[in-house]
Amino acid sequence: MRSVLVTGPGETTVVDVDAPTAGPRDVLVRVRACGICGSDHMYTTYGGIPPRQGATPLGHEPAGEVVEVGAEVEGVTVGDHVVINVMATVDGLLGSGGAQGALSEYVVLLDAKPGEQFRVVPPHVPFSVAALNEPMAVARHAVNRLDPAPEHRVAIFGAGPIGLGALLSLKRRGVAHVVVIDIVPNRLEKALALGADAVIDSRTEDVAARLIELHGRSTGIGLRGERSSTEGYIDAAGAPHVIRTVLGVAGKRAVLSVVAVHKAPVEIDLGGLLTTELDIRLSMGYPTEIFEVTDDIIDNWQKYAQIISDEIPFDRVQDALALAATPGQAEKVVVTFGGEND
Repeated sequence: MRSVLVTGPGETTVVDVDAPTAGPRDVLVRVRACGICGSDHMYTTYGGIPPRQGATPLGHEPAGEVVEVGAEVEGVTVGDHVVINVMATVDGLLGSGGAQGALSEYVVLLDAKPGEQFRVVPPHVPFSVAALNEPMAVARHAVNRLDPAPEHRVAIFGAGPIGLGALLSLKRRGVAHVVVIDIVPNRLEKALALGADAVIDSRTEDVAARLIELHGRSTGIGLRGERSSTEGYIDAAGAPHVIRTVLGVAGKRAVLSVVAVHKAPVEIDLGGLLTTELDIRLSMGYPTEIFEVTDDIIDNWQKYAQIISDEIPFDRVQDALALAATPGQAEKVVVTFGGEND
């Protein structure tokens, strides 16, 4: 089979390798779609994925079709469509330092158990949309870390796939008012189409002033400056100015959930924040959310489909990787393997 490996700093190669086989406790999956994540570009830039050394399999956002089921495996049959918990694969994290990657034509799930390593999804959900399950679980965890009440008002910084996934999860949770902030007009239009109550173009608008206008002013003893009553903030952008903006506008006992990866330290004035009692929570991965979000994707797959900007066949996987790594050129790139009915 063909598989994409990171073969050096800034270098990926499509290689021919032996296809995996399924033992009595395993499930063999033909990959039908795999999303490209920003971390794939990071792994490629570094020339590998710890703890592995040398050529490293890439791809950790898969959906596929079961083609072989071991005799001891229950709850799945050949032909089932599945999404995969890449953090639960027993031979290492799939596509993130493990023995296999999902930018391959097949992956084998060792010691496979439904509800742990994989979940069956209905065939009406396109494989490309089902492949969003992993990044949408990341977004759902950021929302769970925020833990907003239905009456709360939330601001999301960044209308990329994770920010839009957080928007959908917040609305699924019944959160009263969600504002999405970005600098790209078509991203903001997409946010409105997916249910945002308002958007802010931070290139042309004063974010703090608009949040106060939309959510009201926060009051409290010792608060410095004009502050918003926005109860929750999600950083899905990873830019230092996002943190500075939140620290400057957050009101009494607001919560900030940081899911974005910051590549440089961000200075925080704890003394200046003391009277706000701001709660900062970091969000990584999806300890419980990988299949929690699946039901929403099944019920609302047409909405989730709008997150995908480009579907590119595996024969052009290098083009897909280059497109996804180019800032501003694409929102969410998904690599597809054959037609939906092949």
